[in-house]
Amino acid sequence: MSNLINVFEKKVVAKIVDKILSCDKNERRNYLLKLVSFSEEIAGSLFQKDSYEDAKKLILAPDGKWFNYVESLIAEIDHNVLRTTALNLGFEAAYLGTSAVHAKRKEYGFNVPWVILLDPTSACNMRCKGCWAAKYGHNLSLSYETMDRVITEAKELGIRFFIYTGGEPLLRRDDILRLCAEHDDCYFLAFTNGTLVTENFCQEMLEVGNLSLALSLEGFEKDNDARRGRGAFQRTLAAMDLLKHHKLLFGASVCYTRANLEMVTSDDFIDLLVQKGCRYSWYFHYMPVGSGAVKELMPTAKQREYIYHRLREIRGARGGKPIFAIDFQNDGEYIGGCIAGGRNYLHINANGDVEPCVFVHYSQANIKKDSLLQALQQPLFLAYRDNQPFNSNHLRPCPMLENPEFLQHMVATTKAVSTDLEAQEDVQDLCAKCSAYSKEWQPVADKLWAQSHNQ
Repeated sequence: MSNLINVFEKKVVAKIVDKILSCDKNERRNYLLKLVSFSEEIAGSLFQKDSYEDAKKLILAPDGKWFNYVESLIAEIDHNVLRTTALNLGFEAAYLGTSAVHAKRKEYGFNVPWVILLDPTSACNMRCKGCWAAKYGHNLSLSYETMDRVITEAKELGIRFFIYTGGEPLLRRDDILRLCAEHDDCYFLAFTNGTLVTENFCQEMLEVGNLSLALSLEGFEKDNDARRGRGAFQRTLAAMDLLKHHKLLFGASVCYTRANLEMVTSDDFIDLLVQKGCRYSWYFHYMPVGSGAVKELMPTAKQREYIYHRLREIRGARGGKPIFAIDFQNDGEYIGGCIAGGRNYLHINANGDVEPCVFVHYSQANIKKDSLLQALQQPLFLAYRDNQPFNSNHLRPCPMLENPEFLQHMVATTKAVSTDLEAQEDVQDLCAKCSAYSKEWQPVADKLWAQSHNQ
């Protein structure tokens, strides 16, 4: 019965989405409001009531930034891509997926994620300074059959969103496109250097409609190419131009460090991303993971306070920029802190090791021999569940970066082993690199938390 209801609900959403895509601007506000109202009707308390009211305010705001953002999407992005994104990422993943994984968590008594990160390969066609992928070699990969099985098992738990990392995932672009077509009720995103984006690949992305790319940039040409190699900046921009020409939905991926933080959040840099067609940008805090990590590249507390404010300014309803900026480290307050260990996501590396986080390379399960359900029940993941949130201040969410005593304890007590593909790293050594940083950030984070929560 519930499946029939879901089919009916999806048909209603599809009809409203089709109206939004086909009507004129004056009518569009009404259909957007209908979509929000229907979402509230079917999802109810699944999401906070304030989120529905906030969405309505943004739609009704005269000449509002986010309404104009939607208008630009409709004018400039392929409608099949938009429709598929709305139904797969919106209805299937955000609504049905969220509801299903919440139910599974209650049923099983352990964490069930909303999204899964997969590394199709450890290989990469670039040799960026400081990147683990440059040192891993080209020998490790997840077969098509293994990835297909993971996605199939995940769908049985309600998961409909999958992210590809690496290595360079587009070295496996044929398999990725095949998985998109096979699982056409899911949504996929790939973090990529962009150098393998071609005319033909863009055409194939248009056909499946359920794949988005996040292209990596580290700053402007001089700074980007100093790490990524001569010509890398222009090749990435050329890929953006190609994606934009084909009316595809894509964004940027940026790692901020002590050296580039101000540059990659500057007006000029954001304007470049917008001009090139990026609709979103993922910002990742530099993590001192691996034996060759340079802990001095971690941002200072002052810099992190700056980016906390700056990214909220960029995506603010008033002013800012027409791009949705996501801060993986500083947006913990919106999602209840750390989401790793299967709470909302997990990472499967190219060797098949099922890790709690893309930055935490310890595990007791391997997807090549274990089912997804078995992997979710590994002692390390259960320890994550028992200790989350690691801090009541969700601006200090991570058990490694801001609360290193937690990761050290969990790995030691569960006897999880290092799965770092470059060289095994003792958890004490990893956490020692974060100790001084966590102490420096604590008073600043506590001040910001108190200010934002009127304490």
